[in-house]
Amino acid sequence: MRTIFEAELTQLGEDLVAMSRLVEAAMADAGTALLTGDVALAEQVIAADRAVDALEQDLDERCIALLAQQQPVATDLRTVVTALRMSASLERMGDLARHIATVARLRYPTPAAAQPLGETFAAMHDAANRVAQRTTRMLSTHDLDVAEKLERDDDLLDGLLEEVFATVLAPSWEGSAQETVDATLLSRYFERFGDHGVSVARRMVYLVTGETAVPA
Repeated sequence: MRTIFEAELTQLGEDLVAMSRLVEAAMADAGTALLTGDVALAEQVIAADRAVDALEQDLDERCIALLAQQQPVATDLRTVVTALRMSASLERMGDLARHIATVARLRYPTPAAAQPLGETFAAMHDAANRVAQRTTRMLSTHDLDVAEKLERDDDLLDGLLEEVFATVLAPSWEGSAQETVDATLLSRYFERFGDHGVSVARRMVYLVTGETAVPA
């Protein structure tokens, strides 16, 4: 019975990695669609988000079954509860990538990340990609050094969000009302993507060390 339970815990970890890989691909493609106006790629991201949602639902159902049937304690309980919370963050990261892709699709054929914010959004996309890549690596390896690097990328996203807000609020801003709304929403989507990555990282620290951190 213990062998079966341990196999189920291992499968939870593998499914979290699978979710993270899907999210990683979604962010890479969503940002590219945003910066290039690639509507086909944007639609691909939107459709692919269903796979992330399905994985989350399946993982959560198995976590609840393990809690009910196995009544785990100590480290095992920490593993199951952490998996539940991580899956929620990963699902939200997938949603945020889908939101970015949706804006890209709505503004087609014009790239939504127009000047003077094009370079800022390119930098946000790069930082979000690193968050996604490091999330996958951290879930695969439980390497807490990766978690620290991920938090630094989130700090960068926070700073870039402030740059976007400063730009659209400046007297020199000449964007339309729609461009202002898009810039505000897109920057927030990227910033929240980083926040959820930090949430996963902090839960990984808790899983490995047992030390609690305030989640992002």
